[in-house]
Amino acid sequence: MTALDCLSADAIAAEVRARRRTAVEVIDEVIGRLDAYEAIQPAVWISRFDAQTLRAAAAVVDARIAAGEDLPLAGVPFAAKDNIDVAGLDTTAGCPAFAYSPTRSATVIERLVAAGAIPVGKTNLDQFATGLNGTRSPYGIPRNAYNRAWISGGSSSGSAVAVAAGLVAFALGTDTAGSGRVPAAFNHLIGFKPTRGRWSSRGLVPACRTLDCITVFAGTARDAALVDDSVAGLDREDALSREVADVPRARRRIGIPRDDQRPWFGDIESAALYDAALRKLDAELVEIDMAPLGEAARLLYDGPWVAERAAALQDLLRDDPESIHPVVRTIVEQGQGYSAVDLFQAGYRLADLARLAEEMWASVDLLALPTAPTSYRVTEMLAAPIGLNAHLGAYTNFVNLLDMAAIAVPTGTYASGVGFGVTLMGPAGSDRSLIDAAQTLFPAPADRPPLDLEGRMETVKLAVVGAHLKDMPLHWQLTSRDARFVGEAKTAPSYRLYAIADSVPPKPALVHSEDGGSIALEVYELDMAAFGSFVADVPPPLAIGTVTLEDGSLVKGFVAEPRATIGAEDITALGGWRRYLQR
Repeated sequence: MTALDCLSADAIAAEVRARRRTAVEVIDEVIGRLDAYEAIQPAVWISRFDAQTLRAAAAVVDARIAAGEDLPLAGVPFAAKDNIDVAGLDTTAGCPAFAYSPTRSATVIERLVAAGAIPVGKTNLDQFATGLNGTRSPYGIPRNAYNRAWISGGSSSGSAVAVAAGLVAFALGTDTAGSGRVPAAFNHLIGFKPTRGRWSSRGLVPACRTLDCITVFAGTARDAALVDDSVAGLDREDALSREVADVPRARRRIGIPRDDQRPWFGDIESAALYDAALRKLDAELVEIDMAPLGEAARLLYDGPWVAERAAALQDLLRDDPESIHPVVRTIVEQGQGYSAVDLFQAGYRLADLARLAEEMWASVDLLALPTAPTSYRVTEMLAAPIGLNAHLGAYTNFVNLLDMAAIAVPTGTYASGVGFGVTLMGPAGSDRSLIDAAQTLFPAPADRPPLDLEGRMETVKLAVVGAHLKDMPLHWQLTSRDARFVGEAKTAPSYRLYAIADSVPPKPALVHSEDGGSIALEVYELDMAAFGSFVADVPPPLAIGTVTLEDGSLVKGFVAEPRATIGAEDITALGGWRRYLQR
């Protein structure tokens, strides 16, 4: 089973319009993929149209093409997050007690169908779009498409997985605090969040109605642009819809956070992936002060805007609070404690911060921030659902409050296979400039790892520099644990190597040093249990830490306590342990 994004929305529509392929043929392939992936991840969907209904919808598209209609999304299968109305399917917002049967589809759905796209079904989500992790649903937990031990991101969890797994060509999500961007990053996708009001929200179950945006997940920025072409524009049935004039933005000066304003929450792999992404940017990088943006972000959940979530759910909170997911209820109930005075005071402060953000755009054309500072396993998120979720919004929560547009772009891969990405941001109206910048600054999607179809075993890459090298006295400690040889490598040029005094068998000590050199090593891969037992056998003064390789990637590896260098011989100039033994 391969990803459908090898046939993008653009390519599918072109083939159907040219009659090289029928919409019915496309949907038949999709039905096969849906059936195959159901056994792997049953929690992606909350509801779907049956095969007969899908084929009938595809036949209508083929008839429209035969009649001469020019359909920009002809025959393209798509999904919608289940807080967006699709006629013929219940809307649940992830809560069975809330479910209703809409008589009409949301405006964005109507416009996509008019363009020839075919809705396949409704995807799972963090209940009432409250969360950035994807674990808060009574319909199950959609897991990361590339490593199912890890979170998919949320709240648009099912939408991201459906695209990443090749079940649809694109999927609609929503975004209030980052829900259309974080899942895109973790699943190696484009996540486009338009300017507030650019896309109609009629037919959307509100989270924070004044901030909510419907978004799209796609394999390429080109596909996101096609969706924007079809759905953007004023909707007079939506009081918060507006005509958003395109405001062209250059991409000569890219704003990035100062080093001391880049929270990683201990995840140095994220820091390295971000630095690697910045090195690809063909632009002047300008450090900005993130403090005003961070203060605005805190207003979303630590201020009265959480009362807007409570307003959206006030009937359910009053009549059936137990039907609300306990974590979601804990968050939303806090909104009942704010007063109108609190709201006005916070509004005044937000206006001050918005003015500072406006001034920022005079010094930079766009921002390029990490989409998320780290990721977590599902088990970790369930153990600390509020605290860890809050970490995920470090670079996203301020965007809608400050009326920015954003596009998340895949730029790298964690050792786990989970995706890492950068989000390009601009002021209101910069939408098309951001899409163009995504295509220009990161012209090809990052290489995606294989989908996790069998339950990927978690592994750890381990660098060895001395007695554990192949044919060395302690190499058996790796082979006995079924370690897989990955390859030879070198450290970054920032390490010193010492021969520890009086060690039996002879062992080296690898020590980080800015005036060091590159040291030869070997990299192996072990499963988590084997790695744990290996670490337990490492004697002092050696330890297992994180080693930076010559290409900037990070692996676990042998490091040494300072006492290891007492009486030791500095052998850095030799470049490796084998050369030392061959002297």
